[in-house]
Amino acid sequence: MNNTQSKRKPYVREMKKDWWLKNAFYTGYMIREGTSIFVSIYAVVLMWGLMRLVQGQEAFNGWLESLQSPIAILFHVIALAACLFHAKTWFALAPKAMRIFRGEDLVPEKPIVLAQYVALAVVSLLVLIIVA
Repeated sequence: MNNTQSKRKPYVREMKKDWWLKNAFYTGYMIREGTSIFVSIYAVVLMWGLMRLVQGQEAFNGWLESLQSPIAILFHVIALAACLFHAKTWFALAPKAMRIFRGEDLVPEKPIVLAQYVALAVVSLLVLIIVA
């Protein structure tokens, strides 16, 4: 095995910690990606509740009681804001990521985004009807 190092010195571009604050696009991107942390933690909280539900009514009621603490309520408010922001930016991103053509013409972004909001409202209404 040859252990000789290359004599070429690679170019390493220096990156400052606040590089993403210099451009509004990158700032929005980083905030959007940051909200996914809260979305992920909330998914874990819901899975934890499902696990407690499987363990029985007493375990599930204990989980519900733990969600009534001020810290849990604050987390839920932050998670709701993060989820709403994440969904809004995701809906705005979808037409850019998946271009839809009708014949030779590109379908405008506005109807695609509107269709997503309508689908969200319909699914939310169905879930409310089923749960209530």
